[in-house]
Amino acid sequence: MTQSALLNIDVQRSFEQKDFWQQDDLPAFSEALNGLIAGCQTRNVPVIDVFHVNPDGDFSLASGLVTPMTFLTHRPQHVVHKHVHNALTESGLDSWLREKGITHLIIAGMRTEQCCETTARVASDLGYSVTFVTDATLTFPMTHASGITLSAQEIKLRTELVLADRFATVTDVTGALAQLDRTV
Repeated sequence: MTQSALLNIDVQRSFEQKDFWQQDDLPAFSEALNGLIAGCQTRNVPVIDVFHVNPDGDFSLASGLVTPMTFLTHRPQHVVHKHVHNALTESGLDSWLREKGITHLIIAGMRTEQCCETTARVASDLGYSVTFVTDATLTFPMTHASGITLSAQEIKLRTELVLADRFATVTDVTGALAQLDRTV
């Protein structure tokens, strides 16, 4: 039987202070993420909250903003702080997961193409089976040096393209929970 865990990556108030912060996709994201968390908890899949921490600024512990966004009300089974883009290499999380016999990671959180995608790639390289739940990730439009702006949806599509069948199974909340039901 596969042991799974949900990584809830960087869903922290620090982001609300950034100039790129937008509320546009927040309602759909919060609904999807809360649904995924509830579904995992119902299935006794541990939820791990991962927070990004920097020495100073909005992502520093001293800022008081390295806390869950207000729409989150769950109690995680484990919390880690990371200082790099992936959740596994220096946070102690990889050791914790291996001690628990967890071999399958469900990835959700912020930002889709940064910490979520990087964690998915590193997890795959470390031998984990990975499910990337795109509708339970959030990102924002970005402008390339050429002046071309990609929408949040275009960035999500690009992330799905590069992860699918290489690093992760890409799905939505319904698909991720159905996958868990098949492995329990």
